[in-house]
Amino acid sequence: MWSDDKKNKSMRINSKIILAIPKGRIKEEIITLIDSLGMKPENDFYKETSRKLLFKTNIKKFFLTKVRNFDVPTIVAFGGADLGIVGSDVLMEVDYEEIYTPLNLNIGNCSLVLAKQKQDTSNSSNSTIKIATKYPIATQKFFEDQGTQIECIKLNGAIEIAPKLGIAEMIVDLVSTRKTLKENGLEIVEKVADISSKLIVNRASLKTQPDDLNKIIKFFEKKK
Repeated sequence: MWSDDKKNKSMRINSKIILAIPKGRIKEEIITLIDSLGMKPENDFYKETSRKLLFKTNIKKFFLTKVRNFDVPTIVAFGGADLGIVGSDVLMEVDYEEIYTPLNLNIGNCSLVLAKQKQDTSNSSNSTIKIATKYPIATQKFFEDQGTQIECIKLNGAIEIAPKLGIAEMIVDLVSTRKTLKENGLEIVEKVADISSKLIVNRASLKTQPDDLNKIIKFFEKKK
């Protein structure tokens, strides 16, 4: 177990390290993961009503911060956190040279899919297809690779309503159980990508604090 026990000197870190984790759908899986590592955040970390953003752990000099999913890679890239846990769906939307991705943690597994209304029998082959999505970069690349011209309509939530409102023919969104699609009369047309959560590291931090960060990376690797 990863603890601050005096007998477990190999698990100690010498410099301040911050791990950024996302709020939202994979929070419970992350909590299970860090618990399995023997990491115990302070009580406020578990409180939904807490407004704190930086949390102590039982490991001296190791801190957690909870931020929005799409903010994790930005915060790590700009050095606000040394490491982060984030879905590959988010990583497909950013291009930061400052980020190194050493591990697939195999949590938060789901799919990014193309979906349409079940009763839709229209043929849009002769016109630009409108796609509503939170992932315009991944969506554009997917269709460019197929040689298909599309127009992306960026939405940050309630993607499934777009076809019913007539603002898009199809959507690209995350799916795990398909329940939300079914409840909104949608069906999957094609899988765009398999999604899972990754451990990301700030490259500058890895150069200046290699011992501490490699120790943490190796420990996460044992729990993959």
